[in-house]
Amino acid sequence: MNIKEAKVIITGASSGIGYEIAKVLKANGASVVISARNPEKLEQAANELGVLSFKADVTNADEIKALFEYGIQALDGLNVLINNAGLGRLAPLLETTVEDFQMMWEVNTRGLFLAGQEAAKYFVEQQYGNIINMGSTAGVRGFATGSAYVASKFAVTGLTECWRTELRPHNIRVTQINPSEVVTEFIEKAGLKLTNTTYKLKPSEIAHAVLSVLSLSDVGFVPSVEVWSTNPNRK
Repeated sequence: MNIKEAKVIITGASSGIGYEIAKVLKANGASVVISARNPEKLEQAANELGVLSFKADVTNADEIKALFEYGIQALDGLNVLINNAGLGRLAPLLETTVEDFQMMWEVNTRGLFLAGQEAAKYFVEQQYGNIINMGSTAGVRGFATGSAYVASKFAVTGLTECWRTELRPHNIRVTQINPSEVVTEFIEKAGLKLTNTTYKLKPSEIAHAVLSVLSLSDVGFVPSVEVWSTNPNRK
């Protein structure tokens, strides 16, 4: 697509990967609405980026519906959803709480489903659109301490595959981006500690992948992209 014609909603975009995607798309001529659940951080991000914003919690169906109503009106249409909102908590199986498991399911999976469903309603009607689901390498292979997070991301992979099959006849492209470790505040919140971050992925690498996927001619699409650090342990 022509990025200058992109009309984009990005969830979870007050910081980290979502923020950087908004920055790159805006710099390339896209019209952007960012969303997050913290109003103060969201307003600050929108002011820094020069984009529109709308507070919405992806776990709240009414707020997601209101986000799309606002975005479609403010942008005079919509042709891209970046389904980016997500969180992680890592713990051994025997220390994983039901509450943490449920929380990650609500945000990472159900929230992504709600936003994708709202986008699809509009995209099917206009017979065109782009959905990018932010997955993870945790959505293609598991690891110790990842029970809750990995389960939520494997579910994202399943949703993406279903949507891709259903929506292709309506000229809707569905792509999943699977980053490995990216240096954002997400890492700390997940309970990880990164000592040497110089050669690890930054949000800008993921934003570049998103821009590349969207920039491809509409005659084709990229089903999924895995983005890895070339040599994260380099000194």
